[in-house]
Amino acid sequence: MLAASAGLVAAIAALLGILIFAIAFFVVSLRSYQRQQEALAASQARAAGLPPPASRAAAVSRRDFFRRSLISSLLVFGAQFGGASIAFLWPSLKGGFGALIDAGDLGEIKSAVSSGEPFYVGTGRFYIVPYNGTPKGGVDYASEGVSGEGIMPLYQRCVHLGCRVPFCGQSKWFECPCHGSKYNQAGEYQLGPAPRGMDRFHMEVVGGRVMVDTSEVVLGPARGTDTIDQPPQGAFCVAPG
Repeated sequence: MLAASAGLVAAIAALLGILIFAIAFFVVSLRSYQRQQEALAASQARAAGLPPPASRAAAVSRRDFFRRSLISSLLVFGAQFGGASIAFLWPSLKGGFGALIDAGDLGEIKSAVSSGEPFYVGTGRFYIVPYNGTPKGGVDYASEGVSGEGIMPLYQRCVHLGCRVPFCGQSKWFECPCHGSKYNQAGEYQLGPAPRGMDRFHMEVVGGRVMVDTSEVVLGPARGTDTIDQPPQGAFCVAPG
């Protein structure tokens, strides 16, 4: 597993530890208060020459009622907060976005992208595209660890305002439907308001499987980067922004 996933596990463990400590603290405090009240009642009975009161459920005063209500509310809030935090982080722990994704068999993926269409991995929110570009202007995707074996993963999110960017089968570019930003097949900026190319993820091939690390987003290349020299192959699917 990734170090990031281990960190998430540690964070959840710490959260649960704090929650358990808080619950134990309030329960101990409540029991201590009850014992103090019983001891006070027994002391007052002895001072009055009366037998100590039998251990029974005492009438709840207004102060006790509000104290217990506050403690119960805090416990319920703590349980809800802990449950919501775990629910939020759980997809990363079980292998969803934010974790190490097994995208599939390398041979099958390369066969799927050989037509020029990207291979989409929904659990990781990324496309895998064929890539055999030439490093230019200090941009070398292989040395950055975001490409290898003739493929490269691209984050589906438009770097302009975060819309999902579909692939246009006519132009063979990625075209954002929201504001018209356009990227070539390698996710490099071509047109529109986007400030840079599409972001990407680190990848490696292990035992013939393509493993993509979605715990860290690698920022896309600057405007002007073009390592594949790919003009649009047909009409745009979205009017230029």
